[in-house]
Amino acid sequence: MASTVLVITALEDVTADLVIEALNEREVPVVRADPADIGHDLTFGFHIGQGQPAWGGRLRTTSREVELEEVAAVYYRRPTPYTARYGQMPPQQRDFAIAEARHGLSGVLHSLSGARYVNHPAAVARAEFKPAQLRRFTELGLQIPPTLITNDVESARKFAAEHEHVIYKTFRGLPPGQDGHAGAIWAQRADPDTFDDALAVTAHLFQAEVPKTGDVRVTVVGRRVFAQQIAAPDGALDWRRGPWDELIHAPITVPAAVETALHRYLDSFGLVFGCFDLALTGDGDHPEHWTAIECNSNGQWGFLPDAEQITEAFADTLMSTEGGGQP
Repeated sequence: MASTVLVITALEDVTADLVIEALNEREVPVVRADPADIGHDLTFGFHIGQGQPAWGGRLRTTSREVELEEVAAVYYRRPTPYTARYGQMPPQQRDFAIAEARHGLSGVLHSLSGARYVNHPAAVARAEFKPAQLRRFTELGLQIPPTLITNDVESARKFAAEHEHVIYKTFRGLPPGQDGHAGAIWAQRADPDTFDDALAVTAHLFQAEVPKTGDVRVTVVGRRVFAQQIAAPDGALDWRRGPWDELIHAPITVPAAVETALHRYLDSFGLVFGCFDLALTGDGDHPEHWTAIECNSNGQWGFLPDAEQITEAFADTLMSTEGGGQP
């Protein structure tokens, strides 16, 4: 019977380390692999044919190897992009090698028959668009901030005139610069006096500022829910911009109606796990006090006070014999 957990992630991934350690303590076989190691450090031979409806074969790293039939679950975290492996090649060769590796190696690893994915990369990709997230939140009856997506300066000015304070947020983080380091643009108040025709260059996300009394990170793993109210010592609009080890945490109970909506949200995208960011506009006792901001289907949780309990929930979920996490 398949029992191995395949962890697909980069070498330096502290969050994955926590889950792997928990699985090791339970004596669950674990193989960790980063697809960007393809080459002498990562080799494979996969096969399928008539009368063999599932991919078989062996995947080898420098320290482990596994038959695909042995993989019961896949913990898909944050693998290194293939561009890091092939970045020094001439453009045509680089793009060809990346496409071949993605469609070949990743194509098989994303198609393991009977394996439980947490989360499946296709589900992660489907759920990463903020417009789709906001629409799903409203469909499930959750509060969301009034939102405008635009590249039109007049639309932006009109939206700002309709709301006392307007927030600008990016859809994605900054890509890595020439030094290889990625950056971030935090949520910030927008000054409509600075709006000009430069907005036409790309899409912009504006939201009415929520008169919040606090922020909450809700981590959902399978059917288990972990909620922490988070505050930055300096009262920053976006708590993520400050040192995370200085954040103030307090456990909070999620209203049943909100919890049900979050489970339904994950189910609708085929996700097993998600980190939800919500804003409180009251004491949190009533569902209408909770405003959904976004969901990161590959979010960080290792910094939270209940990280140990979340780790165990991941181990439980990866060891579960129930189906789930499929595209």
